[in-house]
Amino acid sequence: MSDAFLHASPEERLALIEARITAALAPVDSITVRDDSALHAGHAGASAGGHYAVTIVAGAFAGKARVARHRMVYDALADAMQRGIHALAITAYTPEEFNSLPR
Repeated sequence: MSDAFLHASPEERLALIEARITAALAPVDSITVRDDSALHAGHAGASAGGHYAVTIVAGAFAGKARVARHRMVYDALADAMQRGIHALAITAYTPEEFNSLPR
């Protein structure tokens, strides 16, 4: 994915991130990927890659601590984390946790 990711448009990068996470954690109830790179323009690491935020709802997170959930997402994006993603903010819920959030 890294070469495809590096040469992709911003919209294609979001789609690639979403597809990789969805494939790794299937089934995924919900996923939102946001490009926050513009918020970090001029940041020392901004030239090394984009800044992204993901919110994921997946049963695969059941029984897993927050660090383990994050590791699952990082593993799904391993090559892009090396070349193309500078920062990744992760919010990971099980379906039960997500459904119990105040609305």
